[in-house]
Amino acid sequence: MTRPSGCPFDPPTELARLRESQPIVRMRYPDGHLGWLATGHSAVRAVLADTRFSSRYETMHYPFPDGPTGELPPAPLGDLTGIDAPEHTRYRRLLTGKFTVRRMRALTARVEQIVAEHLDAMERRGPVVDLVEAYAQPIPALMICELLGVPTDDREVFQRHTTTLTNQLSTDDERIAAIGAFHEILHALVLAKRAEPTDDLLSDLTHGSDLNDDELAGIGSFLLGAGLDTTANMLALGTFALLSNPEQLAALRADPGLTDQAVEELMRYLTIAHTGVRSALEDVEIAGQSIKAGETVTLSLQAANRDPQRFPEPDVLDVRRKATGQVGFGHGVHQCLGQQLARVEMRVAFPALLDRFPTLRLAVPPAEIPLRTHSNIYGVHRLPVTWDEE
Repeated sequence: MTRPSGCPFDPPTELARLRESQPIVRMRYPDGHLGWLATGHSAVRAVLADTRFSSRYETMHYPFPDGPTGELPPAPLGDLTGIDAPEHTRYRRLLTGKFTVRRMRALTARVEQIVAEHLDAMERRGPVVDLVEAYAQPIPALMICELLGVPTDDREVFQRHTTTLTNQLSTDDERIAAIGAFHEILHALVLAKRAEPTDDLLSDLTHGSDLNDDELAGIGSFLLGAGLDTTANMLALGTFALLSNPEQLAALRADPGLTDQAVEELMRYLTIAHTGVRSALEDVEIAGQSIKAGETVTLSLQAANRDPQRFPEPDVLDVRRKATGQVGFGHGVHQCLGQQLARVEMRVAFPALLDRFPTLRLAVPPAEIPLRTHSNIYGVHRLPVTWDEE
């Protein structure tokens, strides 16, 4: 994904031009397929909500250059992103109750503890630190590992494989190897939970569902990969965005009551999960365009979240904005399962960081921040920050 020069937070300007002319347009895919690109907010939400579009990978054409070629393989067992009903419905029903707003808010005290521990470590270490390594990655990693019952000692291994899976330049063999490594570790863990259950989600699923060991390992791999990468990039990129917008940073510091709105606005403004893909199972009309069965539709979530028809002055970060309807977590039956956990983590981590370090700032010029420009999840590789020591 190529961002316009000068601003690492804005989508490519070409997307805005396309959206202004037509919210869904024809698109030639790298393999020659003539499909569609949806950029308008209403068009993107319409596709995401319509069950006449499939999420199965094997029905799609890959939209990014230099990626997998030929027919895509089916989703690995347990991957909820790449399957349809009734299989998706079965898995989702088992998991939805584990990620309710009430249950995730009950974890707030533990999130606060983990956040405080990492802030203490940063303070002891002193400036300069890489916020990705010291704060953004370990907090959601510890939370998802604890929630699932996965040993945190394996966190770096999981993080490496997750990066491989989200990198658009990874080869098919590299992706298969990463999936296999995830599955092998989780399969061994499932067997351990069957023999000796503990107080965690994976044990609950192992003993409270009819899922077999392969399905459990697959679901565990899927949840772990999603929990490791997405919130980590939101915490790092979100901090980068706030430090780059001092007026918004000051507003959030002055009124912590804006935190919930700020989290939704950062999700809208940054849209780290920037692209979705669907394929039509039958002929469908969207925004006046006739999409034929078998045609692939690429959904620019980032363009949808910057649509001025839905969000006035969309290119402005405004922590006071009520960003209701933002599609940073997706929409429809495939909307992010762990969104409430991610919200809790961000609602705790952002204000705690800003409160602990009132003089927090970038330690290098913004142009020197290395961006993740070839990943399905946008973010930064590193974020060097500093502050004034008392």
